[in-house]
Amino acid sequence: MIQPTDLSDAQARAERHAPFLASAMERNPDLVGVLRTHGLSAARARIEQLYAAMPAAEGLRRRKNALAMVLALADLAEMISVDQVTRALSDFADQALDLALADVIERRTPGAEPSGFAVIALGKHGGQELNYSSDIDPIFIYDPATLPRRPREEAADAAQRIARQLIDIMSQRDGNGYVFRMDLRLRPAAEVTPLAIPVDAALSHYESQALTWEQAAFIRARAAAGDRSLGQYFMDSLRPFIWRRSLDFGTIDEIAALTRQIRDHYNKGQVLGPGFDLKRGRGGIREVEFFTQAHQLIHGGRNAALRVRSTVDALAALAAEGIIPAEEASLLAGHYRTLRTFEHRLQMVEDQQTHSLPGDPGALDNVARLHGLDDGRAMIAALEPVTRDVAAIYDGLIASQRGQADEAVVPLSNDPELLAEALAQAGFDHPSALADRVQGWRGGAVRSLRTAAGRKAFEEVLPALLAAFADAPDQAGALNRFDDLLRQLPSTVNIFRLLQARPALMQTLVDILSHAPPLAESLARRGDLLDGLIDASAYDLVGSVEEIGEYLSREEPGDDYQQRLDAARVRVGDMRFALGVQLIERRHDPIAIAGGYARVAEAAIRRLADCAVQEFTAVHGVIPGSEPVILALGRLGGGALTHASDLDLVFLFSGDIGGESDGRRPLGSTQYYNRLAQRIIAALSVPTAAGALYEVDTRLRPNGAQGLLSVSFASFAQYQREQAWTWEHMALCRARVVYGSDQSRSQLESLIAEVLNTPRSADEVRAAALKMRTDIANHKRPMGPLDVKLLPGGLVDLEFVVHTLQLTHREGFHPDLRQAIEALSRCGLLETELAQAHDLMTRLLVSLRLIAPDCAEPPAASQRLIARACGHESWQDLLAEVEKARASVETAWQHLFGTRTPSVPV
Repeated sequence: MIQPTDLSDAQARAERHAPFLASAMERNPDLVGVLRTHGLSAARARIEQLYAAMPAAEGLRRRKNALAMVLALADLAEMISVDQVTRALSDFADQALDLALADVIERRTPGAEPSGFAVIALGKHGGQELNYSSDIDPIFIYDPATLPRRPREEAADAAQRIARQLIDIMSQRDGNGYVFRMDLRLRPAAEVTPLAIPVDAALSHYESQALTWEQAAFIRARAAAGDRSLGQYFMDSLRPFIWRRSLDFGTIDEIAALTRQIRDHYNKGQVLGPGFDLKRGRGGIREVEFFTQAHQLIHGGRNAALRVRSTVDALAALAAEGIIPAEEASLLAGHYRTLRTFEHRLQMVEDQQTHSLPGDPGALDNVARLHGLDDGRAMIAALEPVTRDVAAIYDGLIASQRGQADEAVVPLSNDPELLAEALAQAGFDHPSALADRVQGWRGGAVRSLRTAAGRKAFEEVLPALLAAFADAPDQAGALNRFDDLLRQLPSTVNIFRLLQARPALMQTLVDILSHAPPLAESLARRGDLLDGLIDASAYDLVGSVEEIGEYLSREEPGDDYQQRLDAARVRVGDMRFALGVQLIERRHDPIAIAGGYARVAEAAIRRLADCAVQEFTAVHGVIPGSEPVILALGRLGGGALTHASDLDLVFLFSGDIGGESDGRRPLGSTQYYNRLAQRIIAALSVPTAAGALYEVDTRLRPNGAQGLLSVSFASFAQYQREQAWTWEHMALCRARVVYGSDQSRSQLESLIAEVLNTPRSADEVRAAALKMRTDIANHKRPMGPLDVKLLPGGLVDLEFVVHTLQLTHREGFHPDLRQAIEALSRCGLLETELAQAHDLMTRLLVSLRLIAPDCAEPPAASQRLIARACGHESWQDLLAEVEKARASVETAWQHLFGTRTPSVPV
């Protein structure tokens, strides 16, 4: 509770320095007493009681006057924060619009529900950050089918009449003041459109004709009053327009240009002092808001956590997501509150919509003393570090977005000979051929460069881009892949603007095109993959399966099944691409990246299976006492995938085989779970606009390709005990449950453990393993001279050694091959050096799948990259160590099987 002396001081300052507040206190003396005695909540409740029974227009004006007064006194007495002031005023604006609209509709069409007409709040009202004297910036939309109207009245005419009467109630001033001034200039094509717009026409405008500033304006937009369902439909429909997955970095250029325009226009207010504009001046309120909104525009399309309306909340979200430093967000939020507080002091004096410090020294002193300072100089001194910090941070934003673009860019000559000379000087091996290629790009040979915007963006980035290519380790290969990229992408404007805004990405792009054909192919299909690398966090390893799953599960209100699948596919594609970039940029050990690939795949299985189950059960119901379970084998079971790995999955279900689903289209358990498995496989593997994710291999299921796609636990157990081949039990050594409840996981894990721990004849296991490995060697030869998976002494041979020992000794069972090797080593069954052999060959395999998918010897520059990723300084050192690793595996093989490996060399 505030001390009476504090409120008395605030009241005295208001009476001396704020004629508007003094007048309001004279009209509402009892409210001051309630505020003093019982606090702000009681005073606000008293306002509601006093004016509830009055006609709408008069009651709302009186309430606004009284509310502004009690909030101002509480503000001056530091009873409430500036955030609470702006939220209270914004909430009242919503309430006032609802009451005024209901009054208009009741007077026009008595008894009609106030439906079919919605108020969309933009600006500070949308962000719930209204000032004492703010205008509100609404857009009026209506639904012709549900709007109340009089007999024989057209919906369009009714909507305009409702809009005009609503504006009158809210904006007209009398002896009791006004409610809120209304500015409708932010509506679509305000110079030609009516006050209220049919919802479909408004959506059509924003989807086809809207300008950049309109996109930015809608960051803070919300359905504030009227028909909320109509308003929310409008906002939901606009979400793709506001939050674009792939940002046009020209937006940032336009924001920067707008800032410069505002600074130039308010040039007299640039130097802090009398006349300084707190809103538009350098380091003022607008720059904090633009700074925040620019980051939201860049990242909000991909990260829904950033789609918040309040500036202060948005700064906190940007810090929480690692987009801006936490200390920077805290500093800006504090300074924003300070600027808004002094803005409020200006407006308290005469209830004027002003943002500029008075030019008259006496008036400046008056505002300072209303705040509790000695004079205007003290207020200027308090504002000096605030505006200095804000200006510096905002200038840094513009510089970072533009990168080197503010420097003079010397365009490349259009003359082929001069261009070839420049390219030769830059260090290109075949300058004349490249000059011809560049001229072809310029001449319309590439569809994406035929538009004026495409050519402009291309020319602006071309000098720096070619300079990066000149230093590429494989110029020809990188340029060929760049040519493919240009020809496959429908538009390259965003990529070029992104490269211009983030010059550091230029080198990353060249590295991708030089070293990683699979990443280059992905980028040619989805140019927006590069956008995901603008955050430093893109180079962090992915989190746990649960954390990834939470990210994949984020969905927009109203998303249908296909939209949920596509959203997950896009995010999985982003993460897999980022992991590949981390490898070629040598940010992490390839083994750690292999673990990241596996966690992403497991989270994708969980999310997409959840979506498929939800969609499937909506039609067919569930089978009581039963659920689907997915078992991973192979590299996924072991938790270490490459960029190109398939997913080896076995689909099972718990419960009895004779069950039936309880939906409107019931199915027996076998048919039910086989159809569901097909649905899950399709979700994981069917190509869509967002791309396919994985190849799914189900051939390791009971009875292989001839068996049912999904079987019960009981059938699986019977098959494993009575029919399975030894090699199938070997595959089971790397089994891991990746989908299912804890109870089903435990049940299946116990079943698998029972099978694996069954006593076996060592001779029979070794003979079966040797036969199976020989069959593989005869039918699946190594892809190339570096195929450390299938070469003699490679990873497949190591797996056979490990699994044979596991089954014959019933020791070391763990799906992670590395941990299994360590466990067998502790038992004295394997040499410890095999763990290092496994790690080295795994690093090489993971690297090769991305850099040399054909397992042929890569170019010299890529050789160095692979060698260092595998922990060696030179390619020759790496090859020598790989030979040692393979030799150690061959030694283990001969010791176990008494013969050389049956692998067939290339």
